Amino acid sequence: MPDPNGHPSPTAPYLAEGPRTALRRFTEADAAEFTARARESRTLHHPWLFPPERADAYAAYTETLARDPAREGFLVCERGEGGGPGEGGAIAGFININNIVLGGFRCGALGYGAFAHAAGRGLMGEALGLVMGLAFGPLGLHRLEANIQPGNAASIALVRRAGFRLEGFSPDFLHIDGAWRDHERWAVTAPVAHAS
Repeated sequence: MPDPNGHPSPTAPYLAEGPRTALRRFTEADAAEFTARARESRTLHHPWLFPPERADAYAAYTETLARDPAREGFLVCERGEGGGPGEGGAIAGFININNIVLGGFRCGALGYGAFAHAAGRGLMGEALGLVMGLAFGPLGLHRLEANIQPGNAASIALVRRAGFRLEGFSPDFLHIDGAWRDHERWAVTAPVAHAS
């Protein structure tokens, strides 16, 4: 059942909640809203990322997230004034942890994007903090990386505010939009617990 603003109620429980955002898994029921928001956000995303804009592409994307043990996918949802599930719930963006390696490395690489209606409102910063809590808590990771094209000032500012540090520069690092793109490598490690 839609909420008073016409947004569908979340079809999956929240995994983590902040004052203005909450994280939950991708579901089939999110396809229409996610792809519509991706289409509305083309200008914002180009040339950095290309989230699925069609239902078939969304289905393939979410199936890969669900089946690949080296990936964790999270929808960033706005919370309404009441703050509960179904009160708000509009999809503001997404944050995925990709290329998860456990063992002695315990690291994952972030992929993320805000949708145009949510950009510049601080929602992704709060949501990134929630993802970091899951990564360094229940997921048992020690390190998160974000590889960002040098011209993507908004993305660099997001990770810098979250405590990521610049570790280096990788020429021709990822193939995006038909060409090999240079990337800055940013990373953060789990807080170290000190014995008392």
